[in-house]
Amino acid sequence: MKVQLVDEKKEIVEGPYTIRLGGWTLERYLREAPESAIWEFVRGEVVMHSPATAEHQDLVRFLLRLLDGYCEARGWGKVLTGPAAVQLAPDVVREPDLFVLPPEEVPKARGTPLRARPALVIEVISPSTRTIDLVEKAQDYAAARIPEYWAVDLERRELAVHRQGSEAGGYRVERVASGQVESSAVPGFWLEADWLWQEPLPSVNPCLQALLQPSG
Repeated sequence: MKVQLVDEKKEIVEGPYTIRLGGWTLERYLREAPESAIWEFVRGEVVMHSPATAEHQDLVRFLLRLLDGYCEARGWGKVLTGPAAVQLAPDVVREPDLFVLPPEEVPKARGTPLRARPALVIEVISPSTRTIDLVEKAQDYAAARIPEYWAVDLERRELAVHRQGSEAGGYRVERVASGQVESSAVPGFWLEADWLWQEPLPSVNPCLQALLQPSG
């Protein structure tokens, strides 16, 4: 299925935008959703997003290289990036920007949608996805018992760290603008929140070397 968004003058809308189409089934979504774009299936709706900005792509690439290098060096888990469909519930399929599978879930990473449960999910917020990322996706990831969810807000220069709390299915949320942020789901992984706001982004290798230094 090819979809093109136009305005009242029939000119192509460049974005940012989010389109929701109701009346879909999971089977139709799996059959028609393109592999090259972010399409998600959420309780009978297909949710489509405008193309990512260069800044969004740069940050996802930075985080991918950082996490992938760390997990490879530590021999822990597997890092994947979107568009990769992850089935969170029978009627919910999300396509996170970036996620890390723990070692025990790696063998399940086959085909589409993936039925493996990530240890950590990261989304980079855009103006058109703020409510989706901070509310809707947070609820879906919490309900799926994903231990940790990071939402990176470039506009507000804030990292919203969601971690499983004491209440079943709920997250505790910590908002961080600067300083070191440690993952509770990927053993030993941390980053400096300030790295995320630098323009241009820092080189990956020095950041990775700092991550891999022996503690103490």
